Amino acid sequence: MITVLLFTMTVTSCSDSKFDEQPLLPIVEEENGEGESEEEPVSGYDEQYRPQVHYTPAKNWLNDPNGMVYANGLYHLFYQYNPQGNVWGNMSWGHATSEDLIKWQEQPVALTRDGLGDIFSGSAVCDKDNTAGFGAGAIVALYTSSGQYQQQSLAYSTDGMNFIKYAQNPVIANTSEPDFRDPKVFWHKESRRWIMALAMGWKYAIEFWSSPDLKNWTRLSSFSTETIACNRGQWECPDLLRMEYDGKEKWVLIVSVNPGGPVAGSGTQYFVGDFDGTQFVADALDYPLWLDYGMDNYAGVTWSNVDDRFILIGWMNNWNYAGAVPTSPWRSAMTLPRELKLMEFDGKPLLASTVVHEIETIAGEWRDVSSEILGVDGAYQLRLEVDITQDGVFSLSNESGESIEMLVSVATGKLVTRRTGRTGQISFASNFAIPSIKSPFNTKGDKMVLDIFVDKSSVEIFTENGSMVQTNLVFPRSIYNRLTGNTKLKAKVRSLSGIWK
Repeated sequence: MITVLLFTMTVTSCSDSKFDEQPLLPIVEEENGEGESEEEPVSGYDEQYRPQVHYTPAKNWLNDPNGMVYANGLYHLFYQYNPQGNVWGNMSWGHATSEDLIKWQEQPVALTRDGLGDIFSGSAVCDKDNTAGFGAGAIVALYTSSGQYQQQSLAYSTDGMNFIKYAQNPVIANTSEPDFRDPKVFWHKESRRWIMALAMGWKYAIEFWSSPDLKNWTRLSSFSTETIACNRGQWECPDLLRMEYDGKEKWVLIVSVNPGGPVAGSGTQYFVGDFDGTQFVADALDYPLWLDYGMDNYAGVTWSNVDDRFILIGWMNNWNYAGAVPTSPWRSAMTLPRELKLMEFDGKPLLASTVVHEIETIAGEWRDVSSEILGVDGAYQLRLEVDITQDGVFSLSNESGESIEMLVSVATGKLVTRRTGRTGQISFASNFAIPSIKSPFNTKGDKMVLDIFVDKSSVEIFTENGSMVQTNLVFPRSIYNRLTGNTKLKAKVRSLSGIWK
């Protein structure tokens, strides 16, 4: 039984590619002055802003998730990583593994730069039928070598831990395109060949390629759109998914854009349509469609080899301020993993996402909330039933008086999150404070049920069925542990055990 709450509060208000300009991060002098940080003590995973239920490396810079594949009982998460410091650079593939998508074990760095350049984003597949000749069940990674040009390369592993780079890299050479990266590969059973989606950056396009063996590739087609709102930033990190909608097959193309997101800076859009093994054609819908309406979910792609599930994880940051967020000795985290499904809303397809059910492995018992004190001392999940027939506001706050406010706007049909100076630390970047992060309810009826996952430096908001999502970073002195509001709320809460303990 959920207790009815009624609280009151006062509301206050190297190449010429443009990609090389992307990070635009502040220059940080490392301690030894030579571009490499001195040895840091091993993290206790207990620093002020260290997430307790989100993956972070012990130290150093992290960005896009890469090469996610399930094999031999383990979920492999690779990611863009700088082994030498807490700023963007020296791009390599970091590596972590999990048996349940929630509790992670950091592994040794999997791939490091070579004569072809840095190791940029890509994907990995389980080659069950030994099409590449490296052995049945070998994990084959396709990634972008970023040197003078961006080219696609291959590495393989028979144990999921140790990778051998293919001697004839690159497998797709390039000496003309300034932006040509982020290969996402899957097996197309009808044509019995591998399909690769490649991002073309500032050309606002995704190319599709095919191969019988992961080594020899043929260009098939290109997808783009004339919708201006979809083309405000470079296209990156594609993913093409075969999904079910209303009893029929539909395909969803996920494309990250930077800048040009739903609010400011980075964001992830998607297109719904059909793919015949050669070409993707989008349905006539009101684009752009957003996977997440918050500020901090970018470059997300899905795990391969997980049967009928579509499990996505994103980089929980934004290129607007990624290099400035006040964390050390690590910088950046992953979102909670989410399960995707294509649902109907207002007669149209909508890509919904909810936190994976494996979150139950660290969840405590639900408790009714009967006062503003939530009774939590770490990460938690808050479930709210909110009246959306009248304007209202509710807030999460801590003992220091820091708070993040969420407003219900009936006239616009939107939930508005305020990230301001009241939220916590914002001085590290002039564009971090965003007083109006808006997302549509995407809910019918008089009530909206929200699942809010709160960690030491993030607030992720989902409607119960995943029809609307907002992911936002915050940096308060301590975790928000109070709930207040000027509207009727039904609430219950449960603690989430830290994944590092």
